Amino acid sequence: MMETFDAVVIGGGPAGATAAGDLAKLGRSVLLLDRAGRIKPCGGAVPPRLIRDFDIPDELLVARATSARMIAPSSRSVDMPVGAGFVGMVDRGVYDEWLRNRAAMAGAIRRTGHFERIDREGDGSAIVVYTTERGGVESQVRARTIVGADGARSAVAQQALSGARNMPCVYAYHEVIRSPETGASDFDGERCDVYYQASMSPDFYGWVFPHGTQVSVGAGSANKGFALREAVGRLRLSAGLAGCETVRGEGAPIPLKPLRRWDNGRDVIVIGDAAGVVAPASGEGIYYAMASGQFAAKAVDRCLATGKAKALQGARKDFMNAHGRVFAILGMMQYFWYSSDKRRERFVKICEDPDVQLLTWQAYMNKELTFRKPIAHARIFFKDLGHLLGFAA
Repeated sequence: MMETFDAVVIGGGPAGATAAGDLAKLGRSVLLLDRAGRIKPCGGAVPPRLIRDFDIPDELLVARATSARMIAPSSRSVDMPVGAGFVGMVDRGVYDEWLRNRAAMAGAIRRTGHFERIDREGDGSAIVVYTTERGGVESQVRARTIVGADGARSAVAQQALSGARNMPCVYAYHEVIRSPETGASDFDGERCDVYYQASMSPDFYGWVFPHGTQVSVGAGSANKGFALREAVGRLRLSAGLAGCETVRGEGAPIPLKPLRRWDNGRDVIVIGDAAGVVAPASGEGIYYAMASGQFAAKAVDRCLATGKAKALQGARKDFMNAHGRVFAILGMMQYFWYSSDKRRERFVKICEDPDVQLLTWQAYMNKELTFRKPIAHARIFFKDLGHLLGFAA
């Protein structure tokens, strides 16, 4: 007889692994289906709230960033020290596999394979069809619910949800390289460098992020004609990293906006990049992917318990209630400040402000807007207005 699962989770990144583990802990039968050997291009930053909320052990952190450096089109730079605490850095290959193993320890069944399609039986029941990595043999399992966590160009979303094919994306490429010898370049193993320069990206940014013995050097752009590999080469040259050994290179689309709907009103829900939950302006996705997986697990469990498909809508509702305001503000920032080098120059200038640095780090580290210092917000508003109107120096 065909295997039947309460939930089939397609994709074993942070979103899928979190959803699979949480559902297994709730007593649901779960199949976690993931492709082998895929590592997403990612800076690998994990804020303190993620480490705290998802119980991430110290040994997964390959570096601890204590500051960020913003580099303007004019090459003028602004240092933004974190203050108390740090931003953890992870290697996605190791980190994602640890999350998948944790889901398996919670009771999820892991299987390596490539998702092909969702078929329907006569009564409407869902059949997940996938092929094995070896030999391409087609297999099938019955699913009471399906969780699509298979990336920005999600095959699950494109089959089950209208409008998924039109998701706007930034295309990212990064190279993982060996860290330079001490003093061989301007590289700092405890600092994240962000380049707001058109030669690195006309509409997004380039980055140099420390990963212990390795470094992630990358760039992103929504302009399909922009040569990202060449931009990363220029970035490495500018950062004094051109001579470092290249370990690997990876590219992938990164979504810019959450989908209006995550579920099909029946038995399918998407999360993570498949749902578009990557923060605008920053491109940060690991925390939001895991948060979406957490919300989805609760929604799927309610759907299975009550038999009401409407329960699946709760995942997006809960996520947007928690993070929608931050996404809206970051979206406006990206739309305006990233539109030209002149504006990006002003954006980096704003980052010199102590109030901006304080409130930025508080929001980033805790994943929520803070209103504890209304005077600081007022000062930022008027300074920002001055830059917008061109009054500020």
